[in-house]
Amino acid sequence: MAAYDLHVHEADPARVVTVLPGSGYTAVAPLLWYTRAALRDLGWTVRTLEWTAPPSFSSARAAYAEVLGEDDAPDDDALHLVVAKSLGTLAMPLAVRLGLPGAWLTPVLTSEQAPDVRETAAELDENHLLVGGTADPLWDGDLADGSEADVIEVENADHSLEVPDDRTENLAILDEVVSAIEEFAQSFGEE
Repeated sequence: MAAYDLHVHEADPARVVTVLPGSGYTAVAPLLWYTRAALRDLGWTVRTLEWTAPPSFSSARAAYAEVLGEDDAPDDDALHLVVAKSLGTLAMPLAVRLGLPGAWLTPVLTSEQAPDVRETAAELDENHLLVGGTADPLWDGDLADGSEADVIEVENADHSLEVPDDRTENLAILDEVVSAIEEFAQSFGEE
């Protein structure tokens, strides 16, 4: 099992978001930092997984099962949303089985180690948001567009959802994605 901590910012217990970062793109990186801040500002309880040691695919999956499963999961009456980046999207098949809506940032759609993520992403419904960049080798825009999920595809963006050497464009991408996640979360019935 991968070593991790689960940090919780308590707010509305009826609206809970679990943030699952990548292995290298942590919860303090811009997309996840500002997403967490936006959802906290909207009154959501925010649970953030932080790796304390580098995870493998299998240990990450075990950690996600623990965090999203019965032991650590929010109250059954709570609306539970998942926001995941890169390695965090390995939780997608489990989240779908549990009926949890999700915002999946740079999912590992082309990884040979995660065919279940690819299969699940192809079948996502409108309770999901897929976000990726055309310059990300792990992104498959055609597969994403074939699902019923809302899709944001960022032209020329890499796996960090950034365009090399273009600070102005990267700030615009950051704002677009965080705003889309905010709107997505609000679509589930803000009080």
